[in-house]
Amino acid sequence: MKFQGTDAYVATDDLTIAVNAAVTLERPLLVKGEPGTGKTELAKQVSRSLGMRLIEWNIKSTTRAQQGLYEYDAVSRLRDSQLGEDKVHDVSNYIKKGKLWEAFEAGEKVVLLIDEIDKADIEFPNDLLQELDKMEFLSTRQATPSRRDTAPWSSLPLTTKRNCPTPFCAAAFSTTSSSLTWTR
Repeated sequence: MKFQGTDAYVATDDLTIAVNAAVTLERPLLVKGEPGTGKTELAKQVSRSLGMRLIEWNIKSTTRAQQGLYEYDAVSRLRDSQLGEDKVHDVSNYIKKGKLWEAFEAGEKVVLLIDEIDKADIEFPNDLLQELDKMEFLSTRQATPSRRDTAPWSSLPLTTKRNCPTPFCAAAFSTTSSSLTWTR
């Protein structure tokens, strides 16, 4: 299973090598470049070309890394406990799984697109390092960790507005969008 580009996406040799190396070694691919150069489209086309499901996590300036794992709705649980609801005894009723958790639980390889990662707080990428490195996490509400035996393949588009934190960049393959050619 090798990425060679698609009928809608022509990839240079350098980009093809970077994508295939990242997929084979199960390492994230950090794609840097200016807006509109095809960074996001690359993940979509890799997903299509390799027959993998695409999970998109679109980052905003207010997004926290924790949201990729899960969000716990303590307010609803408190309200339900005051109303005497039976579902309050099962904490899973109040946990909303994030996109990273979804990728971890997928029964097959997926493409996890963490899009616009540079919009988040500067520490956002570093906050994901442990989970992406170990391929597991434990919520404070779980008895056993969520884990994957193999990593989902990740594409992390980053515009060049600011530099990527060094520890995060070191954990990912990196290429620039000058290696991209996108056609429709």
